[in-house]
Amino acid sequence: MRTYKKTNLICKSFLTTVLALTLSVSTGALAAGKHSGGHGHGEASGVQSGGHGHGGSANVGKPGKAADVSRTITVTMTDNRYLPEKIEVKKGETIRFVVKNKGEFVHEFNIGTAKMHKAHQKEMMTMMEHGVLEPDKINHAMMKMDMGGGKTMEHNDPNSALVEPKKSAEIIWKFDTDARLEFACNVPGHYESGMVGKISIH
Repeated sequence: MRTYKKTNLICKSFLTTVLALTLSVSTGALAAGKHSGGHGHGEASGVQSGGHGHGGSANVGKPGKAADVSRTITVTMTDNRYLPEKIEVKKGETIRFVVKNKGEFVHEFNIGTAKMHKAHQKEMMTMMEHGVLEPDKINHAMMKMDMGGGKTMEHNDPNSALVEPKKSAEIIWKFDTDARLEFACNVPGHYESGMVGKISIH
């Protein structure tokens, strides 16, 4: 009788584990589907056409024109830190950011609100789970992988640059907003490690 009960408990435990794993895989697949046409179509970082924030709740500015650039700011990324740690801009100013990754890991420079960064971190985790993003490199071919319905994992938002070690990127951004903005790295674990800076608009 005891052997029967023990076997029954083991079977129940096994089925519970299988169910949990199934739910976990299903959740991952749904998360991957959030990349609406790739990161560049607004859902990933919260930037939509016209520079509106996640869900239309915040205006964070918009892509700027090269002809309107008033100055260039060089941002150096190390593991896990930005130099400078704070950026001051004038409202209406268009800035060219030259972002250099001097670290050993992939880092991101993303302009947004704290709420937008939190939402984007989930998508970056999905990229890592699918092997698109590795600690020290980006699998560019996998970014174009069809996730169904024409959705991909391309990271091409105008307010964000995902940069591999020893490489650089540029962003031109117009700050026509009063929103509380941060620049941050949303690679899993980096924001939590302090890789976030403040943008002061005056």
